[in-house]
Amino acid sequence: MIKTISTTPYTDQKMGTAGIRKKSKIVTQPNYIENFVQSLFDAIGGVEGQTFVLGGDGRYFNDIAIQKIIKISAANGMKKLIVGQNGLISTPASSKVLLKNHADGGLVLSASHNPGGENGDFGIKYATKSGGQCSSKISDAIYARTKEITSYKIFDAADVDLSRIGTQKMGDMEIEVIDPIKDYVEMMEGIFDFAAIKKLFKSGFKFAFDSMNAVTGPYALKIFEEILGAPKGSVRNFIPKPDFGGLHPDPNLIYAKHLVDEMYSDNGPDFGAANDGDGDRNMILGHKFFVTPSDSLAILTDNYKLIPGYKNGIFGVAKSAATSTAVERVAKALNIGYYEVPTGWKYFCNLMDSNRITFCGEESFGTGSSHIREKDGIWAVLFWLNIIAATGKSVEQITRDFWKKYGRSYYLRFDFEGIDTAVADKLMADLEEKLPSLNGKTLGNYQVLNAAPFVYNDPVDGSSTKNGLIIRFTDGSRIVYRLSGTGTNGATLRVYLEAYEKNNFDEEPLKMLQGVAQIAMEVAEISKRTGKTNADVTT
Repeated sequence: MIKTISTTPYTDQKMGTAGIRKKSKIVTQPNYIENFVQSLFDAIGGVEGQTFVLGGDGRYFNDIAIQKIIKISAANGMKKLIVGQNGLISTPASSKVLLKNHADGGLVLSASHNPGGENGDFGIKYATKSGGQCSSKISDAIYARTKEITSYKIFDAADVDLSRIGTQKMGDMEIEVIDPIKDYVEMMEGIFDFAAIKKLFKSGFKFAFDSMNAVTGPYALKIFEEILGAPKGSVRNFIPKPDFGGLHPDPNLIYAKHLVDEMYSDNGPDFGAANDGDGDRNMILGHKFFVTPSDSLAILTDNYKLIPGYKNGIFGVAKSAATSTAVERVAKALNIGYYEVPTGWKYFCNLMDSNRITFCGEESFGTGSSHIREKDGIWAVLFWLNIIAATGKSVEQITRDFWKKYGRSYYLRFDFEGIDTAVADKLMADLEEKLPSLNGKTLGNYQVLNAAPFVYNDPVDGSSTKNGLIIRFTDGSRIVYRLSGTGTNGATLRVYLEAYEKNNFDEEPLKMLQGVAQIAMEVAEISKRTGKTNADVTT
């Protein structure tokens, strides 16, 4: 019942920060999924006798791909697959299930915040037994294998019924279909003060949570409406759809504009939040007020003592290099560990496993803690609700109190999308060569303190990673350049702008960052090299 199928390698299956991410029409090509999964299994030394977690965010082609993976797993001698009911599981929940069951690995079928549907994107994330992303060494080995694969194994059997919770068999492999929500809810109940949040909702607190027709809809309904008592209708777009109902499931001011408009209306809710496709990203809004992800990480860290699950203290905090320096000031004030890492959640995992940090986050709307090894959108929302319940203050009051205490980092990210890869690579290479000549120079109204590539030396495994270029100014302002690994159409150049302000907290970020933005464009010759005079997306 095991077939060996001859195949031809695809040359484009190089993994990004968490897995492979491609256009849906690419992955539906013959043997594309089969090649990648078999190559992954081969590169990690096989999966015979192992247990994996499997599920996805419900996007287009998930159902077909999951059945393929089940059959390839059985053919390769896997002992057990733990699969979310109907093939659904959020990335945070999959990490919890993996850790709870001491599984050997996990596959989450998601392209995260990218759009879905037949003309959208598809992805597969691979998690190791730590519950988090694999190392670059492993992903490089997988890529190498994809370029030389000549055959794959697959079990010749009917599709598995994933609608029914319980245990099934495929050959010698056990398939356990689980409620993908249960373990996650129990974990959240063990961290946060649900009684206080229930009381908050009973007081008439108005709440809006947008699941963007993605995987956290069922989780949000269960937690916020059924358990915590938020008014019915508080959770919107809660049915996962293959094309996300036409929404782009990226929880930011651009793609969640429908929620932003509601929050900025005169009678808008007191608190609003949104999650992305697989549930690991979050956006936080107060009434007529937006909290940047950089500020959110810093505020959560500053208020950790209000949360029952962290009442005994935290080890430290880490941020990606592109994230603003706000949390660095908090770490210094709290006298806790502080680390700055490259973009990519896998860089946080060593720090969590070695008890160096408890909290971590990225400017790209991802925040999390060591309760799992992934970022966690609903966790961040519950954290904010717990702070509000404990202090009686609004989102805006909490944020402004934070600025008064630590100052404000005005912050924006400019995305220049769809750039020819060769052009983008040349831009970054030439800019890196130019950086040393900028040290000590005055650019506009700013003096350069230091201009250099960002290099991270992992304190746990001793590895060294170069990721992006940073220009630091003497007044605390910064420019960070890096190429994104999450796009599927050409290269995306991301430029991060930051200006530190101790007293003036009420200006528009674009106004405060205008001078830094002009320097960023000119130094990198962005318009000259790409033809773009403005960013495609500003967040």
